[in-house]
Amino acid sequence: MDLVIVTIAPIIIIAFYIYFRDKYEKEPISLLLLSLLAGGLIVIPIVLISFLIKPLGDSLTGFYKVTFDAFMVAAFVEEGFKYLAVYILIWRNKNFNEKFDGIVYAVFVSLGFALVENIMYVMDGGINTGILRAFTAVPFHALAGVIMGFYFGIARFKREDRRSDLMKAFIFPVLFHGLYDFFLMSENVLFLLLWIPLLIYLWRNAFRKMKKHSEDSVFKDN
Repeated sequence: MDLVIVTIAPIIIIAFYIYFRDKYEKEPISLLLLSLLAGGLIVIPIVLISFLIKPLGDSLTGFYKVTFDAFMVAAFVEEGFKYLAVYILIWRNKNFNEKFDGIVYAVFVSLGFALVENIMYVMDGGINTGILRAFTAVPFHALAGVIMGFYFGIARFKREDRRSDLMKAFIFPVLFHGLYDFFLMSENVLFLLLWIPLLIYLWRNAFRKMKKHSEDSVFKDN
């Protein structure tokens, strides 16, 4: 029972927080649940593709190997499928009618992925792994979702030059995800120390982005 709680609790807490931060018009529960489900289902192609491309880095060593695994195997593939899920689900959906909605749906997709990933890690590593991930990996996926959704929100309500923001919605989560994993995988003391300020920056950046879209999210106000 403790394993179930430590695995699911951070997902539920973050999901409720994001839901209630959406001040103007709550999103349909059915679409939010679908977003969670989509985030969980993309684990299947992510695991498959990661398995297929990981051997491409076998000839690399040291930081080159770590960079490949962090940025390509993990960040590019995971954020790429999250991006596709968000785009397919909500880009043309009538419920995407506020800038903040991009954040809501991107975070829910990210949480769906984080839930399945969390189950796999906690079942293997036990309750200590679950507690550690509750304060690190799970919130990180949500923070990456905030970044992705922030730029989706900007792009959705632009009348022109949407492609640059749609690219940012993919590039920035990949960049920060890659750095997050690189610092951990490097097992280098300096990089491990940099991992902490990176998390702090991402938290602060996410709250600024949520505040901005919360204050300026309705299409008619733009």
